[in-house]
Amino acid sequence: MKTALIVIDVQIDFCEDGALAVDNGDSVVPIINEMLCEYDIVCLTQDWHPFGHSSFASSHEGRSPFDLVEMSYGKQVLWPDHCVQGSIGANFHKELNTNLADMIVRKGSNPDIDSYSAFFENDHKTPTGLHGYLQTRQVKKLDLVGLATDFCVAYSALDAAMLGYSVRVLEKATRAIDLDESLKTARENMAAAGVILEH
Repeated sequence: MKTALIVIDVQIDFCEDGALAVDNGDSVVPIINEMLCEYDIVCLTQDWHPFGHSSFASSHEGRSPFDLVEMSYGKQVLWPDHCVQGSIGANFHKELNTNLADMIVRKGSNPDIDSYSAFFENDHKTPTGLHGYLQTRQVKKLDLVGLATDFCVAYSALDAAMLGYSVRVLEKATRAIDLDESLKTARENMAAAGVILEH
């Protein structure tokens, strides 16, 4: 039974001094690099937003980062502009070993829908293509690491469990934003879905 490592959004904008820096985000990089050789398959995800994306607070007059708004697909947190296509901030962290990646999934490129999960955009319908790839590689088990625990990692873990994978989140190699107790909520939701949270 093949196991894949899914490395979520270890990008410059989510690390120290980035546009949407996750506290201590850089610290996951050496931990992830040590893991890479232990897996049959490694997939990386990359937030990849066009300029003026609808999830950016700057696209909504009178709104501020971290405001909550209603979109056609449900509630959406508004973020600072980050991971804009082709920008330095959208690049992977310079010390992350990307050479062992079997696949890189770019997500969030639809200007009208944000995309936290590695599997679906936030409408929970539009696939990224990752599931199809993992199916062709006969993967049944997933370990998830990266940024941020309570958003893109958690959404990916929940979708993976819904799709029938055996899922672990390796928390030693994740870091959280923790917006209004979002980490606590994410952990509860993941545990309820059968995701193993391993410290």
